Amino acid sequence: MKLANTLSAALVMGALLVALSACAPKEGPVEEAGRKVDEAAEQAGEKIEEAGEKIQDAAEGNAD
Repeated sequence: MKLANTLSAALVMGALLVALSACAPKEGPVEEAGRKVDEAAEQAGEKIEEAGEKIQDAAEGNAD
């Protein structure tokens, strides 16, 4: 009997967890702007890294 109660409680909790995670609020304008800033910073960092590699290659005489 105790096992049945534990299993039913686990099933109810699992169902609630799934239901609540599906109801997550949509991203607001501030969160969206922050995400876009993060993406832009990441892209800028990648470009800077590429430029640094090109400078290093040029300094070593391995220019394309």
